[in-house]
Amino acid sequence: MSFRLAAYAVCVDDARVLLARCVPQRGEPLWTLPGGGVEHGEDPYDAVIREVAEETGCDAVVEYLLGVDSRVIPASQARAGVPHQNVGVFYAVRITGGRLRPEPGGEVAESVWTPLPAVTGLRRSSLVDVGLALARTRPATGHVPGVPVGGLIQH
Repeated sequence: MSFRLAAYAVCVDDARVLLARCVPQRGEPLWTLPGGGVEHGEDPYDAVIREVAEETGCDAVVEYLLGVDSRVIPASQARAGVPHQNVGVFYAVRITGGRLRPEPGGEVAESVWTPLPAVTGLRRSSLVDVGLALARTRPATGHVPGVPVGGLIQH
């Protein structure tokens, strides 16, 4: 089984959320939250700020921890064809400066502020739904039920 620790930014402002359109080397493009892998020895708090800057071109500050999501993706659905566990640390993040742009040399083709009602019509990562559920409900445990994958929602 492969494993990944990642940090994700949930940036909600005036009924809009900041999304990044990821165009992977294999597979179809999908919308996701800014964020990604935590490097060895890196604090997830620092990683989310770095990832927002790398992927969107914007400066950000963490406002608070929303929660942690742990999911195992079966081999039949995982990109590498082996079971994969992803532990995602979700933060409420506020953009403080910069200008939206594609990720230089990376998988993010664009980042856009998206009206919340429009999110349901996008082909998106399940991480978007987890992050928005955490932001809406702010559960005391920092945990929300798993998001069913299928249709427009992908791993």
